[in-house]
Amino acid sequence: MLRLFVRLVRRPLLPAVRLWRRNIQLRVVAATLLMSLAVVLALGFVVIAQVSKGLLDAKEEAAQSQAAGGFAVAQEKANTPSAVDGPDATDNKVGRDASTWMNSLVKQLASGGQTAFEVVALGAGPDAGGQPSGPFVSGVKGARASGNVDPTASVPAALRRDVNHATGTFKTFSQIRYTAGSGDKAPEPALVVGKRLTDINGDPYDLYYLFPLTQEEESLNLIKVTIATAGVFVVVLLGAIAWLVVRQVVTPVRMAAGIAERLSAGRLQERMKVTGEDDIARLGEAFNKMAQNLQLKIQQLEDLSRMQRRFVSDVSHELRTPLTTVRMAADVIHDARVDFDPITARSAELLAGQLDRFESLLADLLEISRFDAGAAALEAEPIDLRDVVRRVIDGAEPLAEHKGTRIRVLGDTQPVIAEADSRRVERVLRNLVVNAVEHGEGRDVVVRLASAGGAVAVAVRDYGVGLKPGEATRVFNRFWRADPARARTTGGTGLGLSIAVEDARLHGGWLQAWGEPGGGSQFRLTLPRTADEPLRGSPIPLEPEDSRSNRARAAAEAAGSQGSPKAQQVPGRGDRSPIPPRSAVAGALPVPADPTALPGSGARVVARPADPDQPSDQAPSDRAPSDQAPSDRVAAERAAGAEQSAAAREDGAGGR
Repeated sequence: MLRLFVRLVRRPLLPAVRLWRRNIQLRVVAATLLMSLAVVLALGFVVIAQVSKGLLDAKEEAAQSQAAGGFAVAQEKANTPSAVDGPDATDNKVGRDASTWMNSLVKQLASGGQTAFEVVALGAGPDAGGQPSGPFVSGVKGARASGNVDPTASVPAALRRDVNHATGTFKTFSQIRYTAGSGDKAPEPALVVGKRLTDINGDPYDLYYLFPLTQEEESLNLIKVTIATAGVFVVVLLGAIAWLVVRQVVTPVRMAAGIAERLSAGRLQERMKVTGEDDIARLGEAFNKMAQNLQLKIQQLEDLSRMQRRFVSDVSHELRTPLTTVRMAADVIHDARVDFDPITARSAELLAGQLDRFESLLADLLEISRFDAGAAALEAEPIDLRDVVRRVIDGAEPLAEHKGTRIRVLGDTQPVIAEADSRRVERVLRNLVVNAVEHGEGRDVVVRLASAGGAVAVAVRDYGVGLKPGEATRVFNRFWRADPARARTTGGTGLGLSIAVEDARLHGGWLQAWGEPGGGSQFRLTLPRTADEPLRGSPIPLEPEDSRSNRARAAAEAAGSQGSPKAQQVPGRGDRSPIPPRSAVAGALPVPADPTALPGSGARVVARPADPDQPSDQAPSDRAPSDQAPSDRVAAERAAGAEQSAAAREDGAGGR
């Protein structure tokens, strides 16, 4: 469930991630914007902090100076009550109304502020409501404030405790809160300065000056807006500058990438447009010079390749005339060999065999030259691969009989229809079967047919010397041989598999190889059921089920389930190779393909479930020839050589 959620979340982000990875200009501009934003934010925080500190310091200094003057005036008025009570007041302080005096004092002090500050007077004592207690019962009672200020809510309790328990001036930051009669006026930040004083009766009271910070707050907000606006403009401007600067560098690079793609597509005349004399211009000139040199070299290689192909074609054609004459003379000598002495007769037979091989080599060279020139044409028509396999096996029976090999066929009970060129498919299969017989060390050769989905396949399995690691890809190279010291006794030219893989590619199919040292090999031809249909897999696994790795895996699974498995033995030289079980053909579970197999992947196409009413198409069809050896050794060699020579003249069997 978590994986599904992650997949659903990632799917909408894939286009943006792909754009981010592919667009260097976007990454540079985004990085520039982020770094610029970080710098602007850091600079803004520093500037705002410094400005705020400066405003508050100036406000505190002015507030303390103004509050000190107010405290001095208040204390002076307490010492000279006539200044507050008027000229009719008596000189005796005793009995005077301290509450009336306090109200008058707050009004007089606040009148000089003109909304620059508010004045609050609270009775001395630890009571939070400002009421005196203990020895201050005869002092000023109640709390008084100017401008509808709520005195008890506006003066912090911590400041009141400091003022009550020490002498001197104290300050703190708080909020001015107003009473209900002020029209629900919002609280304002303020600087509160307080001090302990005495009234006209000599009783202590607390006097507080509340300086609103509204103007400073407005100034600070204005500075913040100004910095934010300037920062946005700076970030956008830096992004635009980065976009333009990076564009000057990225545009030539993109142009070079596009021209490089067109050069790789074969348009060798493409060049970059160079302007100026800067580094980008020198890069463009170097790129154009490189493209020109590449065009010249490729043109030279094409001319050389064309000359080589023409040379091979001309030589092959020119050699046909003298070869025909030599063939006629050799046939006459070969037919009259019975009249010669044994040495001359044997020489006539060797001459005939080598001429067969020479003709096969010329035919292969001509076919290779047609593939190289792109002149090979496909004549596709619906064919049944079973008929092609039968013709191939019938032609290879003399060689198989001479080698002591049996050729078995699996999967030929049901039609295997595909649109293909019968001549080319037969040539491919003849190469595979003849090679399997020649390199099978006298063991069985199994030919398997299968069809599933939109693909058909033919696999040829032998149990001979096999292939070493890495040889499965090189086996299709021209004139490549697994064992250079091994003689080609059946007239192979070394071009058969090269022609076979070109025939497979011409069909849009795959020709792949698998092998293990001493465990034999398997070559698989996979063709699309319909011409020009892309292949998605093969109905036959590339690695057969009777390979060592698969048998070991099966034995381990059997040991885990039954506890007493019997491991299959590798067939010996004199043993008949076991026919793979039914699961090795179409419909089996996928088997991992050899990763070195070329061309194409080794993916499997799982066949549809077979109809139980229909007969199985996996019953083996034993096509092994008679095991009786020919009585005459020379006649047997001649028959095998003649049969193979006829096959080689048509398709050119390739050696490994």
